[in-house]
Amino acid sequence: MNLRCEQLQLFLNFEILLYDLILHKKSNLIKKTTSELKRISPSEYKQRIDNRIVVVLDNIRSKQNIGSIFRTCDAFGIGKIILCGISACPPDREIERTALGATLSVSWEYFENACTCISQLKESGYTIISIEQTHQGHLLNEFEFPDTKIALVFGNEVEGIDENVLRASDICIEIPQRGTKHSLNVAVSAGIALWQMIQRDLKLLMDK
Repeated sequence: MNLRCEQLQLFLNFEILLYDLILHKKSNLIKKTTSELKRISPSEYKQRIDNRIVVVLDNIRSKQNIGSIFRTCDAFGIGKIILCGISACPPDREIERTALGATLSVSWEYFENACTCISQLKESGYTIISIEQTHQGHLLNEFEFPDTKIALVFGNEVEGIDENVLRASDICIEIPQRGTKHSLNVAVSAGIALWQMIQRDLKLLMDK
């Protein structure tokens, strides 16, 4: 009888220990609160951004894609978005649905002609890098971004980047893919390319 009681007590002790371990593990997986995320105001953001990087959107037809790219640029501390051609501009309800206020933190400018935009960026010392599938382009995962001012160009969801803009680009980069479509949503492409680019200097994210 005493042996059974001891075995039962050991089993109960084990259950209690297991429960404590599970509870401790779960406590480490609790979501951060809004205050713990240490969000900053749009004015603070503008003081901390990296003005060496701009994003150029060439004839993006979807306002929701534009809004998503604003939000991604805000997350990665990008200085400015330049909207060209048919790309819609803030303020716009459809853009705001996905931007979630990022149009207030990320500066933007509009050019009717993307080639004019690229020409001015080159005169200002920017390296023009187009995200496009081209012959003799670089694979994103193998490319080392230069430590210079960079303009990252993304093109229309169907036609891609305009041929004249491609010819004016200094570098073309392709995102390697394994599937059957070899096509990514432009907002997804922007997120992938920007994240890869800021690896050259994580201080863009953490130390400003």
